[in-house]
Amino acid sequence: MATFNLDAKGRMAVPAKFRKHLDVCCEGRLVITIDHSDHCLQLYPLPEWEIVEEKLSALPSLNPQVRRLKRMLLGYATECEMDGNGRILLPAKLREFAGLDKSMVMIGQGNKFELWNEQTWNELMDECLEEDFGEILPAELESLSI
Repeated sequence: MATFNLDAKGRMAVPAKFRKHLDVCCEGRLVITIDHSDHCLQLYPLPEWEIVEEKLSALPSLNPQVRRLKRMLLGYATECEMDGNGRILLPAKLREFAGLDKSMVMIGQGNKFELWNEQTWNELMDECLEEDFGEILPAELESLSI
């Protein structure tokens, strides 16, 4: 997790610990889109996004929920590239969706990153810490040992 600020032009400087990984795995070429269930953004290295895009495109479009999901994720998907200073420009519409105005958080999520308004993230984590995970853990995670 990394906390940082957007600049006045809506650019974010990718934290150094993530920048190195992104330089290696995708040469700084990224795709950013909205999260369909939370008010945050998803930031994918281009090769990872191509896998997601292929899976989404293969879904049957006759289902209205699938169409809606495809419209949201694919429709808002924006390719971007880190500049020489490791910054990426977040489109205004996406910043507005996620409530990103100044202080934000970048969270690694395996094949992607999530970008959150810092206050929203902190409130979400406070709520999560108050929950009893033993009672809400899905069956497929019961055998997970960490």
